[in-house]
Amino acid sequence: MNKPLEVRLDPVDNQRLARLCGALDANLRQIESALDVSIARRGARFSVRGAPQLAARAAQALEHFYSKASDELTLDDLQLGLTELMQGIARPAKGKELPQLLTRRPDLHGRTPHQVEYIESILAHDITIGIGPAGTGKTYLAVACAVDALERDNVKRIVLVRPAVEAGERLGFLPGDLAQKVDPYLRPLYDALYDLMGFDKTGKLLERGTIELAPLAYMRGRTLNHAFIILDEAQNTTPEQMKMFLTRIGFGAKAVVTGDITQIDLARGQKSGLIEARRVLAGVRGIAFTEFSAADVVRHPLVARIIDAYEKQGEEPPPK
Repeated sequence: MNKPLEVRLDPVDNQRLARLCGALDANLRQIESALDVSIARRGARFSVRGAPQLAARAAQALEHFYSKASDELTLDDLQLGLTELMQGIARPAKGKELPQLLTRRPDLHGRTPHQVEYIESILAHDITIGIGPAGTGKTYLAVACAVDALERDNVKRIVLVRPAVEAGERLGFLPGDLAQKVDPYLRPLYDALYDLMGFDKTGKLLERGTIELAPLAYMRGRTLNHAFIILDEAQNTTPEQMKMFLTRIGFGAKAVVTGDITQIDLARGQKSGLIEARRVLAGVRGIAFTEFSAADVVRHPLVARIIDAYEKQGEEPPPK
């Protein structure tokens, strides 16, 4: 049994302590769950039990959130802060600033080294391919870079593309026009746009055609000039579709391809265009690749542990 780590928070401020702990100690339970520790409290003294490294991180979390508790701590503040503490906030090299994107989120920046690398690759290359698990910010940061390019007038429009492949379910016949039929597949892209630009502005740009959302099947035969094009869920493209998409890029255009090769929903035996592109294009100059892992997950702190657990299960031999 590891000896508990004792933490005392100074100077003592009962209001800040109340905000740190939350109603019925809900915030302490969040820290316990995220870091796999147990926390006991008596006044401003905390006792943390768990593996030494995790207990030390929990102590750091208590001190960090106590310093922030002059204002109310929201659940988002807590979970994002825990994620950053678990991974280490991405810090720029000496004399180098983190890329700042023009969106309505002034605090938006890469929060892990791979996220910073990803943003820098998108800004510096005409084609960037981001591969990794859910929650690593592949799509959100790509949309943020597209919004930034539009705000700076570097491109004239944004084109968001997804293959219309069902994720293990049969949705059946979808009524309505094209926009209504593809809406369920493009909803995550809408969510990112609303968060980065606001509902009203996004709606106006969609009406004007400055932002276009399209299924991959409707990209054939087009050449997109002066556009920022994002292909999301690219693990569900075939090699032929991926080649077709990458050859749509015209003058003054930039493309980002994102996908998670552990969540392929293609028919059994069908090759993934994303896996094929990684193999074929690895040595092509002008194309950047960023590989994310569970360590780059910026969602609920448990998501990274869920991904790790599934990856470990996949490495084990099947039961006899």
